[in-house]
Amino acid sequence: MSITSSISAVATSPCCTEIRELPLPSFGPDAGLLRVVATGVCGSDWPMYKTREPGPRILGHEMVGIVEALGPLAGERWGVKEGDFVALEEYLPCGHCEYCRSGEFRSCFETDSRVPGAIRYGSTPLSVEPALWGGFGQFLYMHPRTVMHRVPEGVEPHIAAMAIPLGNGFQWACLDGGAGPGKTVVIQGPGQTGLACVLAAAAAGADRIILSGLARDRMRFEVARALGADLTVAVDEQDLAEVVAEATQGRMADLVIEATSAGPEIINSSLKLVRKRGTLLLASRKGMPVEGFDLDRMLGMQMTVKGVRGHSYQSVEMALSAMASGRYPLHMLSTHIVGLDEVDAALRTIGGQDDREAIHITVAPWGTEGSHVAA
Repeated sequence: MSITSSISAVATSPCCTEIRELPLPSFGPDAGLLRVVATGVCGSDWPMYKTREPGPRILGHEMVGIVEALGPLAGERWGVKEGDFVALEEYLPCGHCEYCRSGEFRSCFETDSRVPGAIRYGSTPLSVEPALWGGFGQFLYMHPRTVMHRVPEGVEPHIAAMAIPLGNGFQWACLDGGAGPGKTVVIQGPGQTGLACVLAAAAAGADRIILSGLARDRMRFEVARALGADLTVAVDEQDLAEVVAEATQGRMADLVIEATSAGPEIINSSLKLVRKRGTLLLASRKGMPVEGFDLDRMLGMQMTVKGVRGHSYQSVEMALSAMASGRYPLHMLSTHIVGLDEVDAALRTIGGQDDREAIHITVAPWGTEGSHVAA
């Protein structure tokens, strides 16, 4: 390979990006190198962008790309060859703990960036060799513990780059929440993951899907209805509990997924949406305790309240299968494709620092021209 360096957008300090040229690493027989074609900008990238610790790093963990170079042991382990188009997960699980052995590697402590010494794509600093840990760059080092998926033929990069957020939707709505025929599903929050939950619930055949947001989310409501939502509710104009009660003849929802950026006060109002023996999934961090948590209602309604995080291998495969089916207007989710020089602006948009209407932004490290095709 004649290329010896990678151009990357490096988050150097809070809300500051520099374009840097970093050397390509040498690697052993159990690792490899990915030529990044597209990387999604996740809502979780924004809070990381605002922090100084753990130091300069390349953000971006929703990567798809071409296997550029591959050690022989890595190729055998991953079942891929050079030139294959793949999607990577952000997790780098240990592979031997109780969670990994049971198939729940998202719970492995090695995947938790809050644990000292843990590494994962999109959050590991440059000081950890070989530095190329994020998708906002032309190349990415593929660690021996990489978890990857083959991208189905015909799926374009800007769509494939949504494998992780859509995988979250399938994980929460289907695998964790049990959405399916006969079920009413309420999804609070029309962001990337909320809309992913709409898609997943629709793919699972849920009887009724209700998405809530604010009046300013009209564009997102249109996308939700195209993906399969039956009702969309602006909670600053309508009472969500009343809408759910009317739609279900007072029975309320089988499954409620709270995926908003609202404060902890929304949790108690979410409890009021759940039917007896129903399920409430809490998918968004609040940063503080929930005051006055209505434990009596939870107990009296015999409901399940569960915190959810991330995705399993199966759920990402489900997302990729949905992409390959061509049944869903996923292009409506992909609102912007930008180059490395626009990473700072893209992060600020996702963080709500400007008035751009965006759902999923994709970074194309080699330039936006032709970025819809994995060549």
